[in-house]
Amino acid sequence: MRDVQTWLPKITRKVDAVDRDLARRSAALPRTAADPGLKALSTAANHSALWLSVAAGLAVRKGAPRRAALRGVAAIAAASAATNLLGKPLFPRRRPAARLVPRHRRLSDPPRSSSFPSGHAASAAAFATAVGMESPALGLAVAPVAAAVGYSRVHTGVHWPSDVVCGAAIGAGLAWATRRWWPLRPDEAAAVRHPADVPALRDGEGVLVLVNPGSGDGTFDPEHWVSTRWPAAKVVLAEPGRDVVADLADRLDQEGATIRALGVAGGDGTVAAVAALATTRGIPLAVLSAGTLNHFARDAGVSDSDSVADAVEQGTAARVDLGGVTVDDRPTRWFLNTASIGGYPDLVRFREQWTGRWGKWPAGAAALARVLYESSPLDVELNGVRRQVWILFAGNGSYAPRGFAPSWRPRLDGGRLDVRYVRADVPWSRLRFVLAAMTGALHRSRTYVEREHRFLDVRVHGPAVAVATDGEIGAPGNRFAFAAHGQMLSVYRRELG
Repeated sequence: MRDVQTWLPKITRKVDAVDRDLARRSAALPRTAADPGLKALSTAANHSALWLSVAAGLAVRKGAPRRAALRGVAAIAAASAATNLLGKPLFPRRRPAARLVPRHRRLSDPPRSSSFPSGHAASAAAFATAVGMESPALGLAVAPVAAAVGYSRVHTGVHWPSDVVCGAAIGAGLAWATRRWWPLRPDEAAAVRHPADVPALRDGEGVLVLVNPGSGDGTFDPEHWVSTRWPAAKVVLAEPGRDVVADLADRLDQEGATIRALGVAGGDGTVAAVAALATTRGIPLAVLSAGTLNHFARDAGVSDSDSVADAVEQGTAARVDLGGVTVDDRPTRWFLNTASIGGYPDLVRFREQWTGRWGKWPAGAAALARVLYESSPLDVELNGVRRQVWILFAGNGSYAPRGFAPSWRPRLDGGRLDVRYVRADVPWSRLRFVLAAMTGALHRSRTYVEREHRFLDVRVHGPAVAVATDGEIGAPGNRFAFAAHGQMLSVYRRELG
């Protein structure tokens, strides 16, 4: 303890001396045209307004830009809380005297809180680091602006250099820490070991395409794309209130052998329905990424519709798994991504009710809050073992990462179901689950279970419940037979190294 009391003041004095020297050097710089710009930039970053505006612009674009925006906002929230709620109260420090910098550089409304650490630098570094994690190219574009914001706090005389350095370190570290709760998705498509023998079709000749005009966010026009890239293809438009898959099957019966492949432009639910039809008819599927999330297209490496057109023309495809669930004695319900019982079907139902009024993302957040508040546990048997669960998830293939945020699949032909559930027969199960999820300790929690199965028999004791497959709600039942069906579906995709 005595040693700490001896060297800590020495280090503090050395840091203060370096700060004063660097601040004087900055103040001595000649007046340039950059001075008003740095002053305006520093002001624009107040309350992270600059970064939130950039995030709003990035969020308009699907894929990496949107993920970068969301991760950036999350990192800013963490950095702001750490600096303003913890750092400044715990480490009070006087700001530099206004007389240290020329009058033309001074802010008209300088801050009066503790100087250490710099909240502006923390938010700038957090946003730039988070964006760079999702998109290195966007990160390189944002980084110089973030660095300029950090320096502007010294240039305008409201922070010492060490405030900026420490704030930037805090922001970058917290952005990097988001990986613990929100792992980075790899750029590579899922691996597939089994190529498929499919016809090569030029200009879409022999392709029957189902187009769902209501899918997606309006940034991709599948009708225009099909008319341009596949002028010889035949198109069926989905109409509200009609069984589009039945219409597609009727069209297949009418066209006969002239149809050699099915195409689909829609969300995951539409893709799954057409995939089931393609499988039963023994013809390959071409997926055009036209939904909002496009989970299967991203995993399969077919998010780029032009690459799908190249694969159809060259005749390259892969055989992938399909998941299936039989509810009571009804026909098998197929799914490409996930199936679930418990709280998730209710979440989807509420979200669909409220989307038209509030928009998809606000409706989804409100639905999640309501389900968490109102949900009741299910009394079930899982392959003969009695359990009470809040929610049960079954993935078509092994998902990553581990934990209750499955996001992508390293393989699409493993022939396994990824089964995850939250137990309700453990004291304080919901609270323990939330705490374990927040601290990244689900792998040690008794409330959370992960298993892999080829087959899962679920018997629900009590009222019938609904199953959700790929975001679509099915009929309720009491017995659910989940199964992994290996290499059932042939999907056009470009050959991957």
